[in-house]
Amino acid sequence: MKTAIILLALVAAAGAQDIQKKQYVSQVGEPHISVAGAKTVPVELKFSIQPEMHINSNHPSTENLIPTKLTLDLPTDLSVVKTIYPAGKDFSFAFDPSQKLNVYTGEFPITLQVRPAHAAMPGPLKIHGELQYQACNDRACFPPKKLPVEFEVTVLKTKTRRR
Repeated sequence: MKTAIILLALVAAAGAQDIQKKQYVSQVGEPHISVAGAKTVPVELKFSIQPEMHINSNHPSTENLIPTKLTLDLPTDLSVVKTIYPAGKDFSFAFDPSQKLNVYTGEFPITLQVRPAHAAMPGPLKIHGELQYQACNDRACFPPKKLPVEFEVTVLKTKTRRR
């Protein structure tokens, strides 16, 4: 009997770890962008939400909801000039039909305007970050998650002018 209780406890703990690791959102592809000089270029990151799920938009309907937010660990030779989140869609759910929530469903993009520094050395810059989100279905919300995100920007060699 004691062994069975210990075994059940281990199975429950393993199940809880699987739930903690489970992602409800995935990054679709990994963009590779090239830029010459210190020009600003767009990078579109695409994400896909599991069917039957939604996540709060970047501007949720109420302040007690966790917004979707992208954070990046940038190399010193690259800056993000602007981050553009899509507008969410207002939906009401069975748990409270009177309240509309601003959410993302299906696939959605986040567009970054990135610019290399003037002194950036030619070559690839690997960018890492994470997408923080809170996923819900029509019955419950789950603990917030952080999805690892990555993409690459290649700084091209610029032509030098001869005098």
